[in-house]
Amino acid sequence: MSEVSDGNSTVSGLEILSTRTFDAPRERVFLAWTDPVHLARWWGPKGFRNTFQEFELRSGGAWRFVMHGPDGVDYRNHSVFLEITEPERIVFDHMSGPHFRVIATFDEAGATVGNTKLTYRMVFETAAACAQVKTFALKANEESFDRLAAELKQMAAG
Repeated sequence: MSEVSDGNSTVSGLEILSTRTFDAPRERVFLAWTDPVHLARWWGPKGFRNTFQEFELRSGGAWRFVMHGPDGVDYRNHSVFLEITEPERIVFDHMSGPHFRVIATFDEAGATVGNTKLTYRMVFETAAACAQVKTFALKANEESFDRLAAELKQMAAG
C-alpha cells in the first residue's frame, strides 16, 4: 500500500497543527499509536530511536520513554494519557518541558474506503512555548508521519 499525503502543518498563537491522510484503515493507524511495539518503531523524527520504560494506555496512565537522537543525545519524555477513545481519539499531556497537550484524531478519509486522516494538534500554555517548539516541530512531525507511513506499510505486509 502506498501513502496518500495531504501533508499540512500550520501554526497559530498557541497551537501547532499537522495533518496527513494515510492509505490504511483507521483501526490500523490507531493500533500503530497504541501498541508500544509499533509506536516505538516510528515515534519521532528521522534517525531517532525510542526506549519505552512505561506505557499505561488508560486515562491517567503514564508514558515514559527516552528518544535517542542520531547525534547521541538522549531526550527523556514523560506524558500522561487523558483520553483514549478507540479508534477515534487520543489525548495526552506532555509533562516534560515544554508542557503541551496533544490531541490526535483519526477520521475515515474521503470516499476511498481504508484511508485515515490523522490530525495531530499540539496545544501550548503560552505563545512563547509554542514559538520555541515550532522551530523544530513542523519538520519533526512530518518526519514522524513518514516513519508512521512506513510502519503502517510493514503492518499491512504482516
